[in-house]
Amino acid sequence: MVTNIPAETETAMTTETAMVMKTPAETETPAETETELTASAPARKPVESEITVEGLASYGNYRIFASGRDCHLYTGGVEYDRHSWGYLLKARVDYVGEFLPLVLLDAPLTQTNWGVPSSPYRHIVPGVGISPIGFRLMWRDHKAIKPYLTAKGGVLVFSQKAMSQNATYVNFSLQSAMGVQARLTPRFDLRLGLFSDFHFSNDFIVTVNPGLDVMNANLGLTYHFGQKGK
Repeated sequence: MVTNIPAETETAMTTETAMVMKTPAETETPAETETELTASAPARKPVESEITVEGLASYGNYRIFASGRDCHLYTGGVEYDRHSWGYLLKARVDYVGEFLPLVLLDAPLTQTNWGVPSSPYRHIVPGVGISPIGFRLMWRDHKAIKPYLTAKGGVLVFSQKAMSQNATYVNFSLQSAMGVQARLTPRFDLRLGLFSDFHFSNDFIVTVNPGLDVMNANLGLTYHFGQKGK
């Protein structure tokens, strides 16, 4: 027996069937949208940073901010640089921190309260240093030859009272330097500190504060973390 279905009922059934058939496609749409958003999200670039194994040797001293003289300073340690503050004057601005496990002060055996030698004999005063505060300006940071200017502040601690028998074991340090980094490989640079100044004094935490200012040369081997050196 053939049953006649009213035209309105048939139309409703057709519409319902079409809605059911569209449901899977509608279910897949959020997943596809999420995939498109994930694919379009830019990948985060690693922050440029580097570590330098360095050595310093003084070749002269002058008396402007300190009165000590006839002394030589030698240091060895590591410096960490991280691109933290964008660019200034077309130079990359980096944070700088330094640790010096080796500090050697070559000084007269005895000195006056002003750091003037009072003995013909000499001795070596060992110490350590740390400079947690510093910055570096580096120009042409993705080129083979990269000029830089840096400044660091910290503390030196000696095994004996430095620069005078009436001074202190602890001294505050301030360094400034200019030079170039030359690319050796994509990961390694050679750092040549053409001219550097190293100042330390006790900032009058006692009444005797001779201090010392030395000119020095700095040499280092730099390794790049994260993004390869360019």
